Amino acid sequence: MGYADAVRGRFITLEGIEGVGKSTQMARAALHLRDRGIEPLLTREPGGTPLAESLRALVLQPRKEPIGAAAELLMIFAARASHVADVIRPALEQGRWVLCDRFTDATEAYQGAGRGVDIGSIRRLADIAHPGLAPDLTLLLDVPPAIALARAASRGARPDRFEAEDRIFFDRVRRGYLDIAAREPDRVRLIDATGTEQQVGTIIARELDALIGAGAG
Repeated sequence: MGYADAVRGRFITLEGIEGVGKSTQMARAALHLRDRGIEPLLTREPGGTPLAESLRALVLQPRKEPIGAAAELLMIFAARASHVADVIRPALEQGRWVLCDRFTDATEAYQGAGRGVDIGSIRRLADIAHPGLAPDLTLLLDVPPAIALARAASRGARPDRFEAEDRIFFDRVRRGYLDIAAREPDRVRLIDATGTEQQVGTIIARELDALIGAGAG
């Protein structure tokens, strides 16, 4: 049971590899919730607090000095602990709905499946960083890596450390995400994000309406 089950707020996460359209769909989801009379808090990971944003820059910025998988993992969870304590939990306690771009599923997919970090270690750190807190709904946007990476490249921006990884890495990350969806179908909604922005947004809107309806019941 997620932490938000005990309060009026709901914790919704959007997940997926680079180029699946999370930022676009998060904005659409926020508009849909506002149309339903819910003003959500929008946030992201790593990030969401000044400390977490500083750690985000360290994790994502390309640099000559390599960052090992363990160091990367610990920085991400340090950022998450700050984010949860200072932003996410207080918002949920106030009854706010929280929309978050990535959460611990991303760590299991990227650092676990992608980097080969032991999943048990990830889960133990999750218990320290956010004990008792899990998303009420996770929207997993799924696109084959070849398509998603082409979309990301079309932005024309300099790639960050993750975006610069090869397709084999993202194949592993995608498999990690799909394993999570298969394991937790009640929480994770697998969404085919190869369609148009509107088509994907319509599917997400239906999932949000179902969550609103469940809360009303």
